[in-house]
Amino acid sequence: MPLSALWARLFAPVDAASIGVFRIAFGGLMLWEVFRYVQYGWIARYYIDPAYTFPYIGFSWVQPWAGNGMYYHFAGLAILSVLLMLGIWYRVISVLFFLTFTYIFLLEKAHYLNHFYLISLLSFILIFVPANRAFALSFRRRKKRASLFHTVPTWALWLLRAQLTIVYFYGGIAKLNGDWLRGEPMRMWLRDRTEFPIIGRWFTEEWMVYAFSYGGLLFDLTIAPLLLWSRTRPYAFIAALFFHLSNNELFQIGIFPWMALAATILFFPPSLPRRLFGGVKPHVVKPRRRNPLAADLAPAAIALQPGQRAVVALLALFLAVQVLMPVRHWLYPGNVAWTEEGHRFSWRMKLRAKGGSIALFMTDPATQETTQIDPGQYISGRQTAQIATHPDMLVQFSHYLEGQLREQGYGDVEIRAQEMVSLNGRKPQLMVDPEVDLTAIHLGPGHEDWILPLTTPLRSSD
Repeated sequence: MPLSALWARLFAPVDAASIGVFRIAFGGLMLWEVFRYVQYGWIARYYIDPAYTFPYIGFSWVQPWAGNGMYYHFAGLAILSVLLMLGIWYRVISVLFFLTFTYIFLLEKAHYLNHFYLISLLSFILIFVPANRAFALSFRRRKKRASLFHTVPTWALWLLRAQLTIVYFYGGIAKLNGDWLRGEPMRMWLRDRTEFPIIGRWFTEEWMVYAFSYGGLLFDLTIAPLLLWSRTRPYAFIAALFFHLSNNELFQIGIFPWMALAATILFFPPSLPRRLFGGVKPHVVKPRRRNPLAADLAPAAIALQPGQRAVVALLALFLAVQVLMPVRHWLYPGNVAWTEEGHRFSWRMKLRAKGGSIALFMTDPATQETTQIDPGQYISGRQTAQIATHPDMLVQFSHYLEGQLREQGYGDVEIRAQEMVSLNGRKPQLMVDPEVDLTAIHLGPGHEDWILPLTTPLRSSD
């Protein structure tokens, strides 16, 4: 098939039904997530009570709203979720939803979650995907678009499929590391969950540890192609049900298992919801009858228009970023699970059990006196646990602490740390150089040599 014809197929119409169902599920799950934040008091705990929130590099200007502003912000997100479900004012609502949620995502690095990153990406994609062309109230009001089912260009469906495939694929690639292949940290997690129904009694058995470890690896690497192939799709869907429901019960990872299950509809034939809900044919604008005498114009009919070329270029750019971002940790030396360099935005999901203790020391150059500082006086317990295992966040806190001490009358103090960290059951070891003044460090894109290499071996499973 000529390349131009392949590109042209990206703009061929396909049924919008599956994307419409996903839009409804996506909005519904986000509404549920807002309710969870209200129910468990997370709005105040994460965004109002802390005196300091850890920004992403380049986004220090993103700060929590004052007063009750964060409550109003989440209320707005709930309203936008409902409107997104209904498909009302879709173009405006999709943009506002992306901005509203991504603002929350960027507020606090200590609360980084892979599925929050995925939600931000999917909401960005939905800005450009006409997901309101099925099951949307706005379409039902228009007489000229009276059909409940319309079409979308093929690229819209495949862009969503590609994004989800990237998540699964890199989730599997990340598991191809020595710790995971030797059963850690799965061995530690299962050992603490022997009360799990039916199969929990075997969670301390080595065969069960390796079944979960290698089963998760194979699932991530194969689920997308198996869902796309019609012959294996039913079995892959059953496997996805078992995998995500088990994860939900074992690890309590919020709405991610449900969102992943909702997204499986995108791998089925796009007309499946239409066939299930009445068999109404999608509304398709019939092309004008071509002049049979104009056969020499066939290449022009296949060639992309300038606007379509721009769409293809933007799709290629977006997907290139998504493909390259998860492998950037290969540019850094050392174990990414230890150094954290390139860990975020790379779909490294549920790969490690990492914990540590931290002792901070402030030295006043004017008096040469050294005093131990309790970080709990300045940040929350959750944030303290994060700086104990994330070197970049430790540096950020050191700069914040320096500013707080300056307000207390100190000059340019020096901050040093002794962090003893354990990765996947190893004996704790120092993570950062205890002789380095952390206030003198300015984070950049390169490798930070003050992060000590991981030298402690993984403990034997015996």
